[in-house]
Amino acid sequence: MDDTVIVGVDGSPSSLAAVDVAAHEARLRGARLRIVHAFSRPADLDPMVHGVLAQAEQRARDRTPGLEIARTVASGETLTVLRSESGHAVLTVVGERGRTGFGGLLLGSTVVQLAAHGHGPLMVVRGREDPRGPVLLAVDGSPAGNAAASFAFAEAALRGAPLVAMHVWNTWSEPTPYEGPADPLGVVVDLDRLEERHRRLTEEAVAPWRAAHPEVAVELRLERARVRHALLDAAREAQLVVTGARGHGGFTGMLLGSVSQALLYHADCPVTVVRAEGGG
Repeated sequence: MDDTVIVGVDGSPSSLAAVDVAAHEARLRGARLRIVHAFSRPADLDPMVHGVLAQAEQRARDRTPGLEIARTVASGETLTVLRSESGHAVLTVVGERGRTGFGGLLLGSTVVQLAAHGHGPLMVVRGREDPRGPVLLAVDGSPAGNAAASFAFAEAALRGAPLVAMHVWNTWSEPTPYEGPADPLGVVVDLDRLEERHRRLTEEAVAPWRAAHPEVAVELRLERARVRHALLDAAREAQLVVTGARGHGGFTGMLLGSVSQALLYHADCPVTVVRAEGGG
């Protein structure tokens, strides 16, 4: 990957908000910013080059002086263009909805496809303006979760923010193997043992990254609840949510885990989806 942050722009307020975030992310990393627009009709090209793209670039320069900025205008379908561009970036940033080239990202399958099959982390800018609080990491112990943990700790370090590593568990979804005596009826559950098992999973999932980033203040949060609801509640007090593309308990054929999709549609702050290396 290049040391480049890319942002998809179409002139909508959502995409311009994504420019602000992408410029900030590029500055944090000492990276370049590349503003990308996909068009399917030649008639779309001229006003974008001379209007919206120039506006987006100036906006980034005003907010982040000295940032190296480039523009890319590509002919093609949105998903194809963004997936290709993401292969040359440390981070891809998009708004939650747009109007033309990147229009309706969260209204259709484009963002889900990109999160599942793009290259590198995808940040969707959504929720409240200028969110404050910790970086919230959704912990599940899966390979995708490990990649997400690595990103979340690095992001918290860059932002100088604390990190909440949150693992949500329950007994009626994402089945957990029972380690006690055989129970042929499947009705006896040792909740204390299950909770301890999930606590160990959470501690083990973050241990390598905690050691790599001793400067990051970490809170381990274990909650027995409905997974999506608990994470969405926690996102109300976070500045960023980081999640893996797939976790445990999902359906094999799903492009993206249901928890990740719920966060992309409903979280009250930006969401970054991180794929496992070689996944998708």
